Amino acid sequence: MQAARFMEVGRIEVGDIPDPDPVHGEVVVRVSHAGVCGTDRHILKGEFPSRPPVVLGHEFSGTVVAVGAGVTTHSVGDLVACDPNIACGACPSCLLGRINLCENLIAIGVQRNGGFAEFSSVPAHRALSLPAGLDLRSAAFSEPLACCVHALDVAAIRPGERAIVIGGGVIGLLCVQLARLAGAEVMLITRSPARQVIGGSVGAHTVAATPEEAREQWPRGADIVLECAGTGETMAQAPRLAERGGRVVIVGVLAKGEGVLIEPFDLLLREVDLRMAFVNPFTQSRALQLLASGAISTAPLVTREVGREDLPGILASQPGPSEVKVLVTG
Repeated sequence: MQAARFMEVGRIEVGDIPDPDPVHGEVVVRVSHAGVCGTDRHILKGEFPSRPPVVLGHEFSGTVVAVGAGVTTHSVGDLVACDPNIACGACPSCLLGRINLCENLIAIGVQRNGGFAEFSSVPAHRALSLPAGLDLRSAAFSEPLACCVHALDVAAIRPGERAIVIGGGVIGLLCVQLARLAGAEVMLITRSPARQVIGGSVGAHTVAATPEEAREQWPRGADIVLECAGTGETMAQAPRLAERGGRVVIVGVLAKGEGVLIEPFDLLLREVDLRMAFVNPFTQSRALQLLASGAISTAPLVTREVGREDLPGILASQPGPSEVKVLVTG
């Protein structure tokens, strides 16, 4: 089969590798759609831990084509989405139900072969059956949406609160929609005019190009600030946009080893609550239901669809100012 593999820092190879076998407890999925994530770019740069050589791609959907021994939950022909995060189930965090903090966490498409291939072998309990009526293209958004659902759980938005979302990429635009569904008045901050338009179309009540513009519109700041851009600059800005007693949730991924300057005295004086939201603990089934219900719009978020042969160039370059989500198909 054709696959795009991360070989070493700075090198992605597209070529033929053996088809995966349906091992015990797993299903083989013919990949339909796989999303390109910022984490894939971090991996290529050596900024996120991985285990090369490995097929990248942790956001994907497809059709079950083979079932391994011991699997009773799936059959050939089932439509599924991949939940890539595999927890050990035995460490202290897992035993407390905090599986996203598993000490032995591995991820499909990060430490083991993922969805930038024609086929992928997935543990049966990580292959989530699609709700009736949900198509495979939309289902490919279920993993990033699940991460955003977790972020909104952490944020604990109450109806009538004000929420600022920093970043107009796919995570930011999904968080805009979830915050609006939670009853918040939502502002999106993004410099990209194209993303500003998309943000308005999916539910942002107002948009701003910069934090300064945001402050002009909401001088007291927001009850909730969701940092979804994943840059040092925006992470430093996020606490300053919070109201006294506000909550800041870091959703974006900053490169491993990169630091951010914050002022603890300011956070203390204003009692700003700084929170983190990492991946998707028990939230992907909820994400699939949201997608199936039509409550979340994904069509405006697809910038382009490409083939696996395009991935080396795409992952080696920064996303364009109007890019939201690139889907690998076929």
